[in-house]
Amino acid sequence: MPHLPPPPLPARYRSRAATPADAPAVHRLIAACEREVLGDAAHRAENAVDGVAADLALPDLDPARDTLLVLDAAGAVVGRAWVHGGRRSKVDVHPAHRGEGLGGALLDWAEARARQLGSERISQTLLDGDRAAVELLRARGYGAFVTQWLLEIELPAEPVVSAPPAGVTVRPFRRGDEHAAYRLTEDAFDEWQVRRKPYEEWARHTVERAAFAPALSPLAFADGQLVGAVLSLDVPESGEGYVERVAVRRDHRDRGIARTLLQEAFRSFHRHGRRSCTLWTHSETGALSLYERVGMTVRLSSTVYGKPLHPGDGGTSA
Repeated sequence: MPHLPPPPLPARYRSRAATPADAPAVHRLIAACEREVLGDAAHRAENAVDGVAADLALPDLDPARDTLLVLDAAGAVVGRAWVHGGRRSKVDVHPAHRGEGLGGALLDWAEARARQLGSERISQTLLDGDRAAVELLRARGYGAFVTQWLLEIELPAEPVVSAPPAGVTVRPFRRGDEHAAYRLTEDAFDEWQVRRKPYEEWARHTVERAAFAPALSPLAFADGQLVGAVLSLDVPESGEGYVERVAVRRDHRDRGIARTLLQEAFRSFHRHGRRSCTLWTHSETGALSLYERVGMTVRLSSTVYGKPLHPGDGGTSA
């Protein structure tokens, strides 16, 4: 498969593929974009430097072909595009460099790369407050199809933890639990996600992240089998706890296991010096009411936008 040529850019910019060493620069770009919309990027624990590095290290991602950075005359990263699996994409442009056509050029490139990979559809997630980016996607034929919410809970005092149901025990994550946690969470997520992640991809964003916090990740067992899990990240610069995954085996749902595990994670974060905790959920999971029942409220929302792709439609030619 030939390399996709970079899109034409204004003369003062140049482009190249990303490398793992670019993770800090990409993180700074993402943070700048979020500050423009929200005034504070600290809530995005999933976009910490190690999360960006995890994206660049995915086993089925080729940074040389699936990423593109835009650099200004000083060599600073001011834009990026990322395509994974032909369907998922991310495009960001630094607020100080918007209005130069960089967003449209990066979208052209991302769509062309997705077509080159044989995809018939591409998606991207945007914060709902980023009106300029939303307008650009809508103008390019993208439509909204999933809503996501960032939920939070304040932890001024140590939370009370409900007792687990009869026959269920709870303990922190230990070395050796990785594959059982993978099967449990992917089985649960299979009910709504587009595809099942291979273990290597799942691990990059959970148990292999530098921010993964085993001691803050409670697991539930029944008859020696893993039946529930909360997997947490500890990102000190965010100043708060972050829950990356919540899952309960189907035949053990509606017993209060998720509530107990979440409360246990909240208590652990409080003892760890965190006074709030956040997590993301979305409209396909049907879990919003669960989180509201344990005291969480919606801090902000984002939307996943998608677009059907057809060979030869506009943009950069593959």
